[in-house]
Amino acid sequence: MKIVAVTSCATGIAHTYMAAEALERAAKAAGHEIWVETQGAGGLKPIPADIIAAADVCIFANDVGVRDADRFAHLPLVKSIPKQAIKDAGALVREAEGLVAGA
Repeated sequence: MKIVAVTSCATGIAHTYMAAEALERAAKAAGHEIWVETQGAGGLKPIPADIIAAADVCIFANDVGVRDADRFAHLPLVKSIPKQAIKDAGALVREAEGLVAGA
């Protein structure tokens, strides 16, 4: 499965990047490919459009609005907050698997 994700927190510092790392570890442990876009204090490097187009599912782990969220509108979406991604990223990956399996 190919997953794209966006993480962002109110201050755009620690939790943004901690959530991204947790999602990357959980997705890879489950045998999936993942690309994470962090929207933080250091700015953002958007996930390329071709990768978004080829993705199966999207995970948003954000406390603030996702910039250019419409890029992901065609994908099944798991919505969460950074704290949940940090605490149990595996649950978010499993939820994404369920969305794809049910599609």
